[in-house]
Amino acid sequence: MKQEVQKSAPASAVYGLGFIGAAVYFISHATGFWIGVLGFLKAIVWPAFLVYEAFKHLGM
Repeated sequence: MKQEVQKSAPASAVYGLGFIGAAVYFISHATGFWIGVLGFLKAIVWPAFLVYEAFKHLGM
């Protein structure tokens, strides 16, 4: 049998830790239940926010 090696394990770990940190940040700053839900959804897509801000500051 052919075994496949997962080559993106470090990237998955960084994304996972970033997700937990973003979720804690957004939810702790929420003022209500639905804002907390929105914070959780933002935590899922935090890399998109990061890349958008980086491109904005780099003038791209």
